[in-house]
Amino acid sequence: MISRSTDYVEYCRETATHLKSLHDLALRGRGKEAITAAIHECIIREVGLGPDDDLVDIGCGDGTLLRLAAKIGVRSAVGFLATDEEVACVSATGLNVRQAYSDQLPLPDSSASVVVCNSVLLIVPRDKVLPSLREMHRIARPGARIFVGEIPFTPGPPPEPQFDSSWKTLAYLYRKHGVRTFVGMARRMAYWKLAGKPMVIRDGTQISFYATVEEFLALARDAGLIPVHHSRHEHVQTRYNYLFTKVA
Repeated sequence: MISRSTDYVEYCRETATHLKSLHDLALRGRGKEAITAAIHECIIREVGLGPDDDLVDIGCGDGTLLRLAAKIGVRSAVGFLATDEEVACVSATGLNVRQAYSDQLPLPDSSASVVVCNSVLLIVPRDKVLPSLREMHRIARPGARIFVGEIPFTPGPPPEPQFDSSWKTLAYLYRKHGVRTFVGMARRMAYWKLAGKPMVIRDGTQISFYATVEEFLALARDAGLIPVHHSRHEHVQTRYNYLFTKVA
């Protein structure tokens, strides 16, 4: 029996365990390194990141923003990832990365002048979103710039169908996604069978949280964040980026 899981933590752990490229941790798909870099360069301009800043990147992915921050010469920069497996991959490149969830950050109050949480909350369970925003408020200094990016305003495509056999699953993947996906899943199924592991397809990038602009701004205000402005995402038209601050 093939089952599916939308647990983003387990998805991230599996991605790191079977890593082929560090960019896989950005969860954007292969061959999109240029888009990842462009998005983070835009974030740097948006928050006005400079040498006097202490940056916290919640869900730092492959570490692109941290590397760009190092080139700028920020005073400090730390990234957080959901699993130890991801942390091991990114910290091996020399970056300061730690394991934590977005609603439980091991940092002192008012320790960051810039907080970034991009393309993260959309895969976090809905009941963890407000606590996550409150954590951003807690760690931000008065007057800090807080960037929360890629918040969908629609639920996104429906999840892939679930089948009761391996062959039906493979046949569907071949028809829908082509030979490469078919072969990749066939190899994974063979490994599961040989290792005696349950067959679980993890789709941790399935959208768990979405909100209209008005709904998200209301949540942010509940967390104590002060809206500065928001805009439609340049590369993903069904998502918005938000910039907030904390009362000085």
